[in-house]
Parts: sequence; C-alpha cells; structure tokens
Amino acid sequence: MNLDSLRGLLEDLKGGRLQVAEVLARLADFPEHQLPYATIDTQRELRVGFPEVVYCEGKTPEQVRGILEVLLQGGAPILATRADSACFEAVRDLSPQLRYDPVSRTISLRPVTAPSYDASVAVVTAGTSDIPVAEEAAVTVELFGLRVLRVNDVGVAGLHRLTRRLPVLRSASAIVAVAGMEGALPSVLGGLVGVPVIAVPTSVGYGASFGGLAALLSMLTGCAAGVTVVNIDNGFGAGYMAGMIGRLAGSKAADDRAPGAKLDGT
Repeated sequence: MNLDSLRGLLEDLKGGRLQVAEVLARLADFPEHQLPYATIDTQRELRVGFPEVVYCEGKTPEQVRGILEVLLQGGAPILATRADSACFEAVRDLSPQLRYDPVSRTISLRPVTAPSYDASVAVVTAGTSDIPVAEEAAVTVELFGLRVLRVNDVGVAGLHRLTRRLPVLRSASAIVAVAGMEGALPSVLGGLVGVPVIAVPTSVGYGASFGGLAALLSMLTGCAAGVTVVNIDNGFGAGYMAGMIGRLAGSKAADDRAPGAKLDGT
C-alpha cells in the first residue's frame, strides 16, 4: 500500500463512504502479507518511499508470480530484478503495463499516476559490455520518477570520449559509473564533476580481473572524493541510491520554484 491509497482509504472512512469494518478488511495484509514462501512488506513504500523489490534469482516463476500478484494490488511501482524470460511469461498476464527488459533482466511497471521529479541521473559505462548492469541501474532510477541520461562506452582507454560529455554529466544530480577491467572510470569522474558518483564494478574483464574483484578494490581505494562504491554487478543498488539523491534534488528544485521563493539568497 502506498501513501495515496492509504490517504484515499482514510478519506473514504472520514466521508462515510466506507465503514470501519471495510477499512479493517482492506488493511488485513498491512504491514505484511504472508505467503507460504515469502513475507511481503506491504508498508515499505510508506516508510522509505519505494516499495519492496523482488530479486528473482533462486525463485521459481510461480513464486515470482505469487509475489507480484500481491504487490500489484498496492498500486505502487513494480520492480523485479535478475528475471529471465520464464519469469516474465509467468506474470505477463497480471497486467498489460508490466514490461520485461532482457538486457537489464528486469520486470517493471510504473503507474501513470506516479510522481515525477525535476532531476536527472547520468548512468555512464566504461564499455559496451557494462551496459546490462548499467541498464539495471537505469530502470531503477526511472521507477523513482527521474530522467536518465545514458552515456555509454566512455572508458579511460579513450579519455577524449568522456571529456566532451562533461557538460551533460555535470547537469545531473548524481552519476552512476559502471566499469569493469581496472575500474578507473569512477575515480576519473570524481575529479571532474561536482555531484555524487556511485561506482559499480562489473565482472567484465580478463583473467586477472577476478570476476570484478580487481575493479572493486580499485574503486574502493580510489583517490577521488565524492565517490561511493556498491558491490560487483549491483546496478540495482547503485540505481536505488542515485534515485534517492535525485528525489532530494528534485524536491529542492521544486521548492526553489515555489511562489515567494527567495532567489537572491537573502
């Protein structure tokens, strides 16, 4: 249940359109809904601003379907990560709005009534091979109601490709930098832009990259300030953090444009 649906329920009670017993019946699965294989947090969006996300690896298509059936009743955005085509086939009839992206391996739905924010997040890849992880981040950011600026294949092997895109990158509220190999891109960005950089090491690379461990350690020991690091291939985690930053920036932009806002700092 999201804030709008809870507010509507209370307004219907106050206006006499619903009785107390009817409201209690609708709140029977609040704050959680119990399935034999999952305990679904139906209160999460109210607490943290984003609903529970389904991690599909290790779950059967039938289990994914059962969880999404419950989440769809709340009217909130839907995000299921690491989903394969079998998972989507199991759920696609639940709503015509569900979308499957085979690149990011996500199943998503953003309600038409969901709010949008006047802010953007840049999702940057060092190489084309990093795009699947980057798209997981991008889909997550979009479900936060933010614009995504995609900048692909601008790794440090050809630094000129990055520098000519700096005006776009500097316009963003946050940057998700996705890189494998030696993982140098986020540190370079940290020295060029004045916005938070969220570094995502990927498992892309030759043998000594150790499945992304080399990139992870490089990012963790980078010298640039303003860079934080998530785990290997964790595009979702980076997108979630960037979405939170972008929402704060978007809210601030809206406040600055409000009637009576002070533009001269006095």
